[in-house]
Formats: sequence, C-alpha cells, structure tokens
Amino acid sequence: MATNSTPQGCGPNVDSLYFNLCDLGTAWGIVLEALAAAGVVFSFVLFIALLASLPFIKDSNRKSSVALHAFFLVGTTGLFCLIFAFIVKKDFSTCVSRRFLFGVLFGGCFACLLMQAVRLNVLARRASGPPAWALCLGALGLWLVEVIINTEWLIITVARYPLVPVNTTEISQATATPCNIANQDFAMALIYVMTLILAVLLASLAVMCGKHSQWRKYGLFIFFTNLVSVGIWVAWIVMYVYGNRRHGGPTWDDPTLAIALLCNAWTFIILYTIPEICCLTSDDGGQQDFPEELYPSRGVGYETILKEQTPKNMYMENKAFSMDEPNQGSKPVSPYSGYTGQLRSSVYQPTELALISKSVGNQPGSEDQTINITIPRASTGSAAHSGSSTPSTHNGTGNAMHTPNNGNALHRTPHW
Repeated sequence: MATNSTPQGCGPNVDSLYFNLCDLGTAWGIVLEALAAAGVVFSFVLFIALLASLPFIKDSNRKSSVALHAFFLVGTTGLFCLIFAFIVKKDFSTCVSRRFLFGVLFGGCFACLLMQAVRLNVLARRASGPPAWALCLGALGLWLVEVIINTEWLIITVARYPLVPVNTTEISQATATPCNIANQDFAMALIYVMTLILAVLLASLAVMCGKHSQWRKYGLFIFFTNLVSVGIWVAWIVMYVYGNRRHGGPTWDDPTLAIALLCNAWTFIILYTIPEICCLTSDDGGQQDFPEELYPSRGVGYETILKEQTPKNMYMENKAFSMDEPNQGSKPVSPYSGYTGQLRSSVYQPTELALISKSVGNQPGSEDQTINITIPRASTGSAAHSGSSTPSTHNGTGNAMHTPNNGNALHRTPHW
C-alpha cells in the first residue's frame, strides 16, 4: 500500500514523512529545499569571509561589531535549516522544532540587529562606540527573553493534556499535542519578536539624527532590512491566521511558514549581511568627523607665508639667473625681486669678477686708468645673429662677459 501511494519522484524506500522533499506533484517543497540549501551554503561562505576580513579591519569601532555579525549569520543559517522542518510532514519532533525554534531564531536575529542599531546611535552622537562584550551581552539578554517565553509557552501547551492517557485516543492526542496548536496561538506566541522588530525600526531611524553622518548609511542598511521584514511578517500572519482558513485550508499552513522563513532569511543576507561585510574593510566607513579647531594649521600654505613676510626678508631672487625679456605691459612683480645675490648671515666671499677687478687694479700705473667692464644680459637677440667679433667670456652663470680689445682681455672656457 505504501509502495502504491509513493508519489512520482520519490523512491520506494522513502518514508512518507519526507514525500514533500521529492514529490514532483508538489513542487513547492523541492523549490524551497533547493533555495534553503543554497542559503545555508552562502551563509557559511559569508561567515568564513567575515572571519577572514577581521585582520584587515583597522577601525576599532567597526571591529567591535564583528561578533554581532557572526551571531547574526548563525541565526540566519538556522532559519534556512528550519525550512526543512516545515517541508517535511508533521510528527512530534518536527512540530516541537517548528513551534520552539521559529521564535527563538528570529528573536536572536532581531536582537543582534537591535544592538547594532544601538551601537550606531552611540557612534553617531559620540564618535566612539561601546565595546564588543557589552554589545554581545545585550544581544544575549534580549535573546534569552525569547528563549524563556517560548520554553514556557511550549511546556504549558503540552501540559494541557493528561500525561497518562487512558485509551489509545488519548495516546494519539497526547502524542500529537505540539502539532494541534491553533494558528492564532502560534502567532500570539511571537509577540516579543514583533516588539523587537518595532524597536529595531525605531532605533535605525534614530541613527539618521546623529551629528556624525558617516554612520548613517549603516543605519539605512538596518532600516531597509527591517522594513522589508515588517512587510513579510504582516503578509504571513494575515495569510496564516485568516487567509488559509478561507481559501486553502490547513494544507497551506506549512508552505506559508516555509516561504516566510525563506524570504526573511534571504532578506537578511542580501540587504544587510553582504553590504556590511563589504563596508567592514573600506577606508571611508571608519573616518570620523573631527572638529575644525583640532587642525589649526590646515590652511597654512605658501600664500599665507608670503602674506605674513615682506619680500625683502624672504625668498629673494638671484638676478644672475634672470633673463631680460621685452616689456609686455604691466607684469606682476615677483616676491623674489629684492634679492641681491648675497645672504645676510653668510660670510663674505669675493666673486670671480671682484678678483679680476682687483688684479687689474694692482698693475703698475693703474691708479689713473679706468677699466670699463660691462656684463650684458642674455636676450633673444643672441650673439649668433650679431656680427660682432669682440671676444667674450662666459662665467659660471651662463652670462657672457665682454672686455675691450685693449690687450687686457680675459678668456674663460664656459663650464656648466
């Protein structure tokens, strides 16, 4: 009989509990299990990438959030794994895992998001966030509240029926107790998770009011992730409590909850985890807005120095290196124009021209003689275009030195 009722796509040895995993007639189970398996693998890859990026995070404010990201990824991976419990058919173990882990896993994820929003609020106002251990303790405390609520709710629900059944009817009823919970009771047991969702939404909006604007984009990640999660939760609660009873019946309950888990888990991955991991090692995410007075010399530059100093005392130009140019109207005066070629604090050293003048003046009979030595400047009309045959010499600065052809001409080889 079991062999005759085996659906297409399932082998003869497959238990009827797992028919939804292979039944080609109900393709929703195959599609959801494929997407859930891909989510588990992708979450594991992101977890490894998060741990690998830890040595490259330089900003301590961003490094303090790595532990929360790791816990958040663990909770997201648990959501993907819980989808398989909703695909297979109901028995005592699957029903207990459904009722207990649904709220616990979502409570852990939203607790991490809430502590991330609190961290961003502190950073947006004080530019220094709380330590990692404080964030982890806060998320752990928020998560333990949901664990206690779900544990108490599950125990009370199971204890409604007598522990020692009288007949076989009571045995089957007591055994199936976790699976006979009404849809309204299941939704009401998640009130604390809904409170966390609302708190995350408000806390992420408060990040936008901080004075340090570089943390606002991280608040936007949390805000949009939570906003999409709110839409998913409203849709599945309305469908699970009211829609299935009127349209699809109880057979739609498991697909509704499985689709809600899948959509919300992938929302966590795409809208929050991937952007956060990409921004962890970026250079601009951890830059902080420092007050302007911390850097009083930021505007000091070359122009400021020139305004504070007079041209006679600073940066004077050596005229030996200047060139005569034709007048082109009014030209701006260089701040180096007062330089005479000598430094104030330097020891006097006679130049070559002074030595030459002294040697000529020391010759006999030179008292009444006047040596006419001119130093022409380099101009666009060079000696190549002139027909003068006057011997010339070049000093070390590249200027030609002409002396009258009176027998006292001096010749030097130009050297550079």
